[in-house]
Amino acid sequence: MQNQQPKAVRAFYFDGKTSRKYDVELKVEAGIASISGDVQRQAPLDALRVSERSSSASRKVTFADGAYLEIIDLDAFAELLANTGYTDSPIVRLQQSWRAVLQATAALIVILALGYAYLLPAASGWIANALPEAVERKIGGGTLDFLDNRVFSPTTLPQSQQDALISRFRALEPPRQGAPEFQIIFRKSKIGPNAFALPSGDIVVTDELVRLLDDDDAMMGVLAHELGHLHERHMMRRLIQVSAVGVTTTLLFGDVSALVASIPPVILDLKYSRDIEREADDYAIAMFKANGISLTKLARTFEKLDSQPAAFSPYLSSHPPSKERIARILKAQTE
Repeated sequence: MQNQQPKAVRAFYFDGKTSRKYDVELKVEAGIASISGDVQRQAPLDALRVSERSSSASRKVTFADGAYLEIIDLDAFAELLANTGYTDSPIVRLQQSWRAVLQATAALIVILALGYAYLLPAASGWIANALPEAVERKIGGGTLDFLDNRVFSPTTLPQSQQDALISRFRALEPPRQGAPEFQIIFRKSKIGPNAFALPSGDIVVTDELVRLLDDDDAMMGVLAHELGHLHERHMMRRLIQVSAVGVTTTLLFGDVSALVASIPPVILDLKYSRDIEREADDYAIAMFKANGISLTKLARTFEKLDSQPAAFSPYLSSHPPSKERIARILKAQTE
């Protein structure tokens, strides 16, 4: 708004103190905005604030004291603005451009996709390591309680078989210092053969998986793989990724109750990425090597699982074996 422009623009004037509106006309001359009609008033152009252009809202001109004009004749007002040298801000011009909006939307999608693919996995590792142990214990304990009430029932495996498997696995040397604390829990399950490591340190193994494998060496492979997930805090990291908002709220406000309630269904349908599976495999490989156990036995664990229909074993949907993984394990035997 710089040049003289005598053309009048119809508007309503509001004093900012009452709801009463006044019929006025706005004119601009020599850098001064003047209104006439029910109200007379003048103000320098640089003391006025013009609202952003919008296709669905009227334009407003606001005075320094809070009084404002609601423009009636938008076409005349647009002409007045153009003649006075007023231009919309770059942001407003972008908002009015379909091409710019589409470009911004595409850029946002790319940023979100890259953030999900790269930033969120990295951030989830940091958040998982920052979570207090008490939070992980509450999450793990609450999840196991939920599953015991809905999915599991007490194990039917002989106590001697349970003790033998637990004792044999605990006798194995961990491949790295700082091995996580863990306990092995057996449960009979409505969902069939499965095993997973909860953030609390509980490695849950179903009776159905023990009977399916029917091989203590194979069970050592499953337990070593699950201990790898536990060591790398994979489940916590995945839970953070699939429920990032809830976990962030937990970190900020410390209320884990809502998060605990949402975790069990997620666990039952949890899918691990190829990189995460590779990390757990590497841990199991290192554990077998550290104890002088042939990696052929570890490979046979996954070969036996791979021979089962995925629909028959939920373990296959969350820990999908493949010929590539088996070949990688066997290759590590010679390295």
